[in-house]
Amino acid sequence: MRFLLMMHTPRGSGDYQHRSWVPADWDAHMAYLQRLNADLASAGELVGIEALTPPAQAKLVRASGPGMAADTDGPFPETKEFLAGFWVVDVESAERAYEIAATASAAPGPGGTPLNMPIEVRQVMRGPNVDV
Repeated sequence: MRFLLMMHTPRGSGDYQHRSWVPADWDAHMAYLQRLNADLASAGELVGIEALTPPAQAKLVRASGPGMAADTDGPFPETKEFLAGFWVVDVESAERAYEIAATASAAPGPGGTPLNMPIEVRQVMRGPNVDV
């Protein structure tokens, strides 16, 4: 079963909050996530992982009508949080996906305190195979 684990973080100013952290806290945070990623890879559960640019660089795009140029807005949708990055994992059960998400959520922040970031977990739907 494949799951998408989406890391959400407070919207704030449109930049990542870690930019105000002391370097040791950032290093500890990244080391934690790198260990998690290495563990998932060695277990054969990691399909992919991506980090996203800060939301201040994002644009929301909506078509303005058939054949019409798109309208852009942004960088934020109407929300208090934004998507910072995601993992795609291939695991035996939803419970394992939740376990991984909880581990990611507990990544340390300033002073080593767990951030308890919300990690949205959604199963990836599979449709019929289509030759492209």
